[in-house]
Amino acid sequence: MRYHMTAFFLGFLMDLLLGDPCWLPHPIRLIGTLIAGAEKKIRCFGKDKAEEKKCRTELWQGAGLVVLVLVSVVLVTSLLLLGAYWLHPYLGLAAETVMTYQILAVKCLKNESMKVHKCLEAGDLQQARQAVSMIVGRDTECLDEEGVAKAAVETVAENTSDGVIAPMLYLALGGPILGFFYKAVNTMDSMVGYKNERYLYFGRAAAKLDDVLNFIPARISAGLMIASSALAGSSFSARNAFQIYRRDSRKHASPNSAQTESVCAGAMGVQLAGNACYFGRIVEKPYIGDELRSVEYEDIRRANRLLYATAWMCEILCLAVMLLFLIL
Repeated sequence: MRYHMTAFFLGFLMDLLLGDPCWLPHPIRLIGTLIAGAEKKIRCFGKDKAEEKKCRTELWQGAGLVVLVLVSVVLVTSLLLLGAYWLHPYLGLAAETVMTYQILAVKCLKNESMKVHKCLEAGDLQQARQAVSMIVGRDTECLDEEGVAKAAVETVAENTSDGVIAPMLYLALGGPILGFFYKAVNTMDSMVGYKNERYLYFGRAAAKLDDVLNFIPARISAGLMIASSALAGSSFSARNAFQIYRRDSRKHASPNSAQTESVCAGAMGVQLAGNACYFGRIVEKPYIGDELRSVEYEDIRRANRLLYATAWMCEILCLAVMLLFLIL
């Protein structure tokens, strides 16, 4: 437990300091490559099926992808981590620290969203659209300045749970093995979990498993973000964050996505979500929050401040719980 706590804290600090340098090989990219390669192989087995069996075939293929990827990720992570600890406790500590760092995405999320902020601040809308297209799944070519800023804020808000708090909770509970298990599911959902013609059935198993794994962490994330909005400065209102959360936290097709998004909207007094364009098709979505003012590019910086406050609060609480278990 002492090694686990140390690695948990040091990995968090490494993420805050280093982020995700583009020159450094990252295991999540390897997982993405595995998913893409496995999808091509698995789909080949269903090419000759009768048309009426296509949907059922794709459901089973998608479930097979989930099993294959998760078994591979857990096996490799377990061998590396347990092998390092078997060779020497300090080598195991170093391996766990690096794995923890690679699973978290606080600084990466901030850096990518602040690229959008920088472009908007310079008045370069075209580059801002390009920058935000790297972190959102929607079409960005038609977005105006407010639409680009709103998309970036929504991404920071939603990924506070998916990219930071949820993996942090799974890391605290089961170390890098459970942490990479979660990240593999989340990566599969982001790659094949779309409700379009290609992935409606094939990606369903990954999307549903991601919903299950995020159900509790998303609500913990929302609670932590509400508490953090009371400590993050005068730009935020914890009271309004709680009110909008209670009203709008279920205004999303996903059971989890609106949890932190509603808190962020309420805390900053802006309106998020609404209709968006995906793959050339308008998808109607309800609005989240009240439009007390327009979304501006400085809200990207404010959303990141809320992200950091929430991440630190979760880190401290996780360490406190682990210390309590160590004492008992």
